[in-house]
Amino acid sequence: MKTPFENGQTHPRIRRGARGAAGLLGAALMAVALCAAPGTATASGAFITPKYPAAAPAGARGICQKYGWACERSAGKALDEASILRLAKTLNRKINRSVRPVSDERQYRRAEFWTLPTTRGGDCEDFVLLKKKTLAEAGIPSDRLLMATVLDRDLNNHAILILRTARGDLVLDNLTDRIVPWEKTRYTFLRMQNPERLDRWDAIFAGGLIGERG
Repeated sequence: MKTPFENGQTHPRIRRGARGAAGLLGAALMAVALCAAPGTATASGAFITPKYPAAAPAGARGICQKYGWACERSAGKALDEASILRLAKTLNRKINRSVRPVSDERQYRRAEFWTLPTTRGGDCEDFVLLKKKTLAEAGIPSDRLLMATVLDRDLNNHAILILRTARGDLVLDNLTDRIVPWEKTRYTFLRMQNPERLDRWDAIFAGGLIGERG
């Protein structure tokens, strides 16, 4: 029997449900109204620009203690941009196709639990952690691999990995093998690791529905 990943098909969606999406979106729109200023992130910018410091997502609190590499800065190897992108494409596709999608509720009986995938599989946050770890071990500097949370096109809570390149921020997503610029995803970006202090997070509130209202 063929797997869902053959013939270039995208990774099956792990539905996290719309629970909490309305509240997050409301906070995002309020922040845009109150805090919009020149230089803040827009859906047309190549790089995501944070608005202000924010708490880490609930499931990611304590992740630095659990996995030191998730928040430690690493120098990486002397790779040019083309090599970094090739490496990212290869490993993104490999991980998407090798990890079975399974929700936290099913595996841990918890709404949200950030951890590396198990032999049973993992959900979107678990894919993000594995990609960050694998790409950093392959030589990409850790401050160019930023965990982020978004609302997807259906307003489901979702996590992705940002690859920061010289030309802009790209998205590594377990829902597709394609790596695209962040502003092309049509996701609503909520929070992202701070590249200067990986143990901290920033509010983003850009793209998606917010971009449409910008």
